[in-house]
Amino acid sequence: MPGITSDRSRKLGGYEFFEKVLGSPKFIVAPMVDQSELAWRKLSRRYGAQVVYTPMINAKMYAEGVRKPYREQNFDTVHGEEGGPEDRPLIVQFCANNADQLLTSAKLLEPYCDAVDINLGCPQDIARRGHYGSFLQDEWDLIYEMINTLHNNLSIPVTAKFRVFPTVEKTVEYAKMLERAGAQMLTCHGRTREQRGHRSGLADWEKIRAVKQAVSVPVVANGNILFYGDVERCLAATGADAVMSAEGNLYNPAIFMPAPTPPLSEASSSSTSNSDPSSPAALYLTGFHPRNTSLALEYLSIVKSQKTLTTPSAVKGHLFKLLRPALAKYPDLRERLGRVRVERAERDKDGGSAWERYEEIVRELDTRLEVDIEAAKGKTLEQLSPVDPATGFPVLPHWLAQPYVRPLPAEPEAAKPPAESEKSGVEVAATECTTEDGAVRGSKRAISEEQTAAIDESKRPKLTSEQNPMVSARIEGEPAAAGAAG
Repeated sequence: MPGITSDRSRKLGGYEFFEKVLGSPKFIVAPMVDQSELAWRKLSRRYGAQVVYTPMINAKMYAEGVRKPYREQNFDTVHGEEGGPEDRPLIVQFCANNADQLLTSAKLLEPYCDAVDINLGCPQDIARRGHYGSFLQDEWDLIYEMINTLHNNLSIPVTAKFRVFPTVEKTVEYAKMLERAGAQMLTCHGRTREQRGHRSGLADWEKIRAVKQAVSVPVVANGNILFYGDVERCLAATGADAVMSAEGNLYNPAIFMPAPTPPLSEASSSSTSNSDPSSPAALYLTGFHPRNTSLALEYLSIVKSQKTLTTPSAVKGHLFKLLRPALAKYPDLRERLGRVRVERAERDKDGGSAWERYEEIVRELDTRLEVDIEAAKGKTLEQLSPVDPATGFPVLPHWLAQPYVRPLPAEPEAAKPPAESEKSGVEVAATECTTEDGAVRGSKRAISEEQTAAIDESKRPKLTSEQNPMVSARIEGEPAAAGAAG
């Protein structure tokens, strides 16, 4: 099977690694802090993900091992599940600014993964303060040293995930440098370091295409993936070998699956039937959109069944994202979910019984949704999915997993491009790390579920119909990855 290689006497690289070890994947789940943990990786694989990344791990902290829980919480080697047969192919991602610390950490996890990735994409202030991620992109000598050190000292390949520069020319030279240093696969996130938060905008697929044409190693495209159909559009536009998703995966872990054919018997509760190709929504509704409560219960069952512990923050974060549309209709259950507290000591005993409080709320929500689904019988998915004039995207029924497209704020200043600087062509704006950068942005930290629960969705500012919906729309909560990719 892909991901488990018994003979590492000859290290594979480039397309040989991509094909023989990774299995020529097309669907990849991004590294997301506190959100691409083992249980979520298992769920994502069940729904079409072919390669997954661990959450971003701080190489310095992992190498020092001073904070005892840090290693256990970030990659558990004791129980044998992380990096085991059911968790491959697997790529471990580190953030670092020191080649020796990076190598020490990579050596510790080398036996448990198929490649080690270096985070060069995180754009958040926590990365600037820690001097890693996209804030290294002007230090090419340091980046070269880190990649080359792993390339020369590991028995598995080193890969890199990075953001583009303002110009195609500098982006291409950067990618070529990463390849010269020894990177055997490149993931190109088509946004600049400054494109984050309210300034996210669209990822530039043309720059990804330029990178693909300039290097000889596999290239993974990252950015603008909201629906299943976006995968093929991205591959066609960029020529990339695969597509990576972060936020799209968090709101719908089945984002990499086409709509079932023949249609399911209860199409209104899972996917589409009797579709109308002339519908404005039909272009986007070619993928699988499972019932969100079913996904939530399946995820909780995985959390309870494994020996590897899952952090309470990860569990609650996933539930809020999966159930977002349904909880918006039933805010009382949203509030109840936000009030649930699972302490670490409680989580670690009783065979996962602590998670039953979450299950109780999800099952109650599922019962209410059954009434809504029954009332919608006889209608096609297109009829149940009106196009939002503010974004241009369909809004699926609230019982289905679907992307969350959040319009820009009303303040005009927030949408203005940042000022230029000498180094990268843009001045970095200081904002706190949130969940906004993931599959398409960098790795970051997720906002608390309590904050999420407190948000009044009805008060979010809307775009005007004159604004370009494709340029304005963006997904909320890309791992900072907490749901974000580095």
